[in-house]
Amino acid sequence: MSFRDYLSEAKAIFDRLYPDNKISEVDYEGPTIVVYTKDEELFSKRDDIARQIAQELRRRIAVRPDPSIMLDEDTAEKLIKEIIPDEAGLKDIYFEPDTGEAVIELDEPSIVTRNQEVMVNIKSRTKWSPRIVRAPPMYSRTVKEMREFLRSVKKERKEFLHNLGIKLTTPVMPGETWIRITALGGHREVGRSATLISTNNSKILVDCGMINVNDPDHPWEEAPYLYVPEIQPFSSLDAVILTHAHLDHSGLVPLLYKYGYDGPLYTTAPTRDLAALLQNDYIKVAHSEGHKISYESKHIREMLKHTIALKYNETTDITPDVRLTLYNAGHILGSASVHLHIGDGLYNIVLSGDQKFEKTWLFNPAVNRFPRVETFMIESTYAGRDDYTYTRSRAGEILTDVINRTFERGGSVLIPVFAVGRSQEVMLVIEDAVKRNIIPRTNVYLEGMIMEATAIHAAYPEYLNKDLREQIMVKRDNPFLSDIFKQVETKKQREEIMDSSESKIILATAGMMNGGPVLDYFKSMAPLREHSLVFVGYQADGTLGRYIQSGAKNVTLTDNGKPVKIDINMSVETAEGFSGHSNKAQLLNYIATMQPKPQRILVNHGDGDKCYEFSRLIRSKFGIDAISLKNLETVRVY
Repeated sequence: MSFRDYLSEAKAIFDRLYPDNKISEVDYEGPTIVVYTKDEELFSKRDDIARQIAQELRRRIAVRPDPSIMLDEDTAEKLIKEIIPDEAGLKDIYFEPDTGEAVIELDEPSIVTRNQEVMVNIKSRTKWSPRIVRAPPMYSRTVKEMREFLRSVKKERKEFLHNLGIKLTTPVMPGETWIRITALGGHREVGRSATLISTNNSKILVDCGMINVNDPDHPWEEAPYLYVPEIQPFSSLDAVILTHAHLDHSGLVPLLYKYGYDGPLYTTAPTRDLAALLQNDYIKVAHSEGHKISYESKHIREMLKHTIALKYNETTDITPDVRLTLYNAGHILGSASVHLHIGDGLYNIVLSGDQKFEKTWLFNPAVNRFPRVETFMIESTYAGRDDYTYTRSRAGEILTDVINRTFERGGSVLIPVFAVGRSQEVMLVIEDAVKRNIIPRTNVYLEGMIMEATAIHAAYPEYLNKDLREQIMVKRDNPFLSDIFKQVETKKQREEIMDSSESKIILATAGMMNGGPVLDYFKSMAPLREHSLVFVGYQADGTLGRYIQSGAKNVTLTDNGKPVKIDINMSVETAEGFSGHSNKAQLLNYIATMQPKPQRILVNHGDGDKCYEFSRLIRSKFGIDAISLKNLETVRVY
């Protein structure tokens, strides 16, 4: 059927089931058929009716109030403030015109949700549907600005989603069906992740990252193979999917929009927010260090304008012949494994992304149960013959031991961290150790974007594991708000911290020491034996962090543009077990307990021969066909 046929049939079904429906418009918004009505009762029953019609039509249906009956946002906000009881603790109201919802953030949401009279009053007087949520315990500038930006481009987004809806109903091409996977980056290496899934109807890119996020002088050398015919021009892509926000996966997505791509980007809401945070910081750091940049902030905004945020386990059409579902990958906030259902039950591909198959201080373990999977792609960051990592509890013991030994000799501890993921886990360990008197109470200085990234975690509690979510949202015991944590705001503060003789802990970006504020502290602390440098995250080949971790006695860095030799006398330690990647045992356990078992496994995201060795181990252990593609290689899977 054409898109007009689908819309007409949707209207006909509504007329049959609910004759006096007062429907004013039926339109496409991406994969969803949106029905606008002036009937308040129909809108109030929208979930049940939409579900029934979606089953008949096999399309997603959304019922929304006609914009003409809804109060303008300013007037609606004033009324809602009058209606909400004071004891509920109103913190914020923001509107989502796409869904017709007024999201109301309260300190005590149960006071309102238990009182249906308040809910009905809001809906009848404003014609907005109230959605009551608990107010985040921390303010996030990024989340606030994201909401404001998406409201400011709602007309452009509506047009984009309408055109996408038309494209999604285009009949598939007749003829032979085939499916290919092309390795464009992050295969037999860590960094610049990019994988192209092609069918006879669709071209889908999963991730588009950079390999060395702090040296952008030669962006195309650090990029995936984006100039090959398979992906050119970018306008030929039908969809882009982002597994998570780390720049080795998200860093060059805005570049696609700079050079002609104007299609959808599918990801989770926290990944959208975190990716924008990290990408804007990439531009800021590049400017401050005099580097060339691959794109500008306007290209990030263009990316956000085209982003479609999905929840875990939510299935949507992304091309006429492919459906997408995202599952928790356990790696960082919002990280996802990608499930692609191709054709009408024809074939299924799952790409794990970066994943952690263990419950961590922040997240539940990666999901490894899917409706169907024929080909599975899995990472192998720590799958080498000599790789081993400790459990999370052991990692905490190692870190607290290093802190105590360093403090005993009058030194301070410097921890290079990624702003997203590892920094929050390290904060939880330190806060708990202080609370239980395992380490002395001390100041913990946070450099870079750590606190803002932490606030984004608090804004999306549904993505955290149950224990932490309840601790923050129900028990009101937010470990991230402990008074031991001190945000470093200025260069002067940084200098005062370095000059101070107090024993302290410093968490500073970047995690692999290839730039950022961590280098200022390192230059000051490295020559002094009383201090310690502790690595808690993966150090890729070719990075300064890997060089120091491997036993370097000195390094040459720049200071005010001049090369300076730095002797490394401080203790260099590694706290194994903090990684957001599964170790080899966890990867094998993931495959062993995976349901259903795939027919083929592709191994990627591993340095050197790790991909090849792990694919060989999979074949011998499970009897599953397993290979590791090189960059630029293509495999036909159907």
